[in-house]
Amino acid sequence: MNFKELLGKQMLFFDGATGTQLQARGLQPGELPESWNFLHPEIVETVHRGYLDVGSNIVKSNTFGANPIKLKGTGLDCKETIEAAVAIAKKACGGRENKFVALNLGPTGKLLAPYGDLPFEEAVAAYGEMVRYGAAAGADLILIETMSDTYELKAAVLASKENCDLPVCVTMTFDEDGKLLTGATVEAAALMCEGLGVDAVGFNCGLGPVQVGKLLPQMLAATSLPVIINPNAGLPVQRDGKTCFDVGPEEYAELMYDLARQGASIVGGCCGTTPQHIAAMIAKCRELPPGGRRDCRLTAVSSYGRAVHLGEGPVIIGERINPTGKKRLKEALANNDLDYVCRLGLEQINSGAHILDVNVGSPGIDEPAMIAKAVPALQAITDTPLQIDTSNYDAMEKALRLYNGKPMLNSVNGKEDSLNHVLPLAKKYGAVLVALCLDDGGIPSTAAGRIAVADKIIARAAAYGIDSRNIVVDPLALTISTGAENAAIACEVIRAMKARGINTVMGVSNISFGLPGREAVNSAFFTLALAAGLSCGIINPQSKPMLDAFYGYRALSGYDAGCKEYVQRYADAPKAAATAVSEMGLYDAIVKGLQGEARKAAAAALTQEAPLEVINKYMIPALDFVGNGFEKKTMFLPQLLMSADAAKAAFEVIRDAVGVGETQGETVIIATVHGDIHDIGKNIVKVLLENYGYRVLDLGKDVPVNTIVEAAQASGAKVVGLSALMTTTVGAMEETIAELRKVSDCKVVVGGAVLTEEYAASIGAEHYAPNAVSAVNYVNSVFGK
Repeated sequence: MNFKELLGKQMLFFDGATGTQLQARGLQPGELPESWNFLHPEIVETVHRGYLDVGSNIVKSNTFGANPIKLKGTGLDCKETIEAAVAIAKKACGGRENKFVALNLGPTGKLLAPYGDLPFEEAVAAYGEMVRYGAAAGADLILIETMSDTYELKAAVLASKENCDLPVCVTMTFDEDGKLLTGATVEAAALMCEGLGVDAVGFNCGLGPVQVGKLLPQMLAATSLPVIINPNAGLPVQRDGKTCFDVGPEEYAELMYDLARQGASIVGGCCGTTPQHIAAMIAKCRELPPGGRRDCRLTAVSSYGRAVHLGEGPVIIGERINPTGKKRLKEALANNDLDYVCRLGLEQINSGAHILDVNVGSPGIDEPAMIAKAVPALQAITDTPLQIDTSNYDAMEKALRLYNGKPMLNSVNGKEDSLNHVLPLAKKYGAVLVALCLDDGGIPSTAAGRIAVADKIIARAAAYGIDSRNIVVDPLALTISTGAENAAIACEVIRAMKARGINTVMGVSNISFGLPGREAVNSAFFTLALAAGLSCGIINPQSKPMLDAFYGYRALSGYDAGCKEYVQRYADAPKAAATAVSEMGLYDAIVKGLQGEARKAAAAALTQEAPLEVINKYMIPALDFVGNGFEKKTMFLPQLLMSADAAKAAFEVIRDAVGVGETQGETVIIATVHGDIHDIGKNIVKVLLENYGYRVLDLGKDVPVNTIVEAAQASGAKVVGLSALMTTTVGAMEETIAELRKVSDCKVVVGGAVLTEEYAASIGAEHYAPNAVSAVNYVNSVFGK
């Protein structure tokens, strides 16, 4: 049987830690594990055999770092490296039954645009290259592992799907609070993976079985996919100059048994898990039934950071990013003023929108090009999910492809052209799809006619593999000025869909088209529709009557337990509805991450206040606010980076106005240690330090020990920051610190996913920074800021 036939039918077992096994056999700190596919193929094969012989079904090819982006400058060729690695793994399997080779795709080590410098399609192309070589070499499945960014994960999944027909498995590296580096929750990440059509999803690296056990229920509740659990053998510690993991084989087996019986389908290990660990685990778990697929009827859309459930209480979709009848928005789109678009989004979110509708179609606008800018711009400054609203098929695919999460797509209808174009896109990109009750005959005049169109769309979607839970029906409210029965017809369709368990959405204001005093009609109709079971109302969340109807209905219907939301809104913290987009102050522009607004606000502030006062009064407090939010996990990495970019834009205005050069503050050295080419964390720290006025000497990645030591001596830097992602390179970090101690009294701050505070102290670092803000706070403390 092949892998896909066995998945969910019997418990399957991954291997353990290839990297640490190679280290035990002589792989040196900083040496590329992939180089051993050529230098010591027999040792790599021995490692694979060690796991296969104790019962592992799946071995991971020695290609974790074989991405062409990571291999650039190493002397290794992507194609040759992957072919060699897959051949070694296949030889180890030796034709044995139910033994499979997983082509291992690790992260590029770069952050994707707009937060970093790697364009999305370049990431897709790089992973696509790996997949083509691996599939041709005979891999049995794709394993995308150790992912900490859903956007890079999406690039790897699309590359896998577009370049081979092998099964695709995904494992991610969460922190103990259940967040990825870029802020995604377990639920949001799982929703996106299932939407994109992966075959199994789960956890690996970063955490041990105990920590993963706290997150597993979230994964099981969020997806119907088979679940993978590949944790470390506990958290790393430093002992006698070596990296150790303290969970032994028998304890590991007991812990994994407890996790496996909760519903996992594939279990294995990551850092520190030896063949002995895997053997003990298999002996304990072999007879357990696999979790397989579960009947998860959750309907939800997600961004990179969070999910919004449909059908568990009414949801507000903000309608204002739509140029129809909006002169100012049309002008902004024509002028590429994305800050204005973002401000419209932020205003609606502040007023209570749960999802933002995004429509940029307007005469004279290149809609595919504009939506490809607007979607990333909005996702850069908010984690609120988006509804892609377009009838332009090219714009639709652009937006769906670039969207970071599981989007809502508005829309498909019963016309053949629409069905044939939209349904394949919704399936490929995993969208929750809005189904309009119209076809070639127009909008049916009766509820029965509209229900028949909805049934047609649902049936056609099912043929594409789109479950009805991912269909949201729009009954299409028509104005009561042309038919007194139109409100009743729309509500009848809503009630019929609710009875079938199908969610609904509707543009509420259409009901009053052509009438004066429209808000009175709109708000009354909104209440009627909510009572009929409307799941999502597309409304103006800055309309007081509409929000009054929404919060009043929630209180009356029992969705607002104890009327807490109602009291908070109308008694504890009354809100005045915003009316129009206004200019932002510098503090707010930086907090919101709007670069254009930050430039304008800085220029305005300079006409009233001295440059240093502007920096200290607005910029530093804004950065402190965002940094504190990041540490408290109320704000996430994308927001942190966009705020930093906004502060940088403001500082450039100040610098140009007063005629000074680049900042010449205190020097801080940062580097990714020898052998490690993952520089995401280092680059984030650099951006923040520069915003606080430091002169950052960035030595780059894969930096030899002597280069760091010489730079510390030459610059007289009081602080050196070191980063490492892989267990195979923390030895180089320890060596660097030891050599620094011989020539400098500088303070050393370290960070990276494989480190803990205890581990950092054991290798001689003064400070362990779990995130970029912690690193900046420590540097500030060293310099008395």
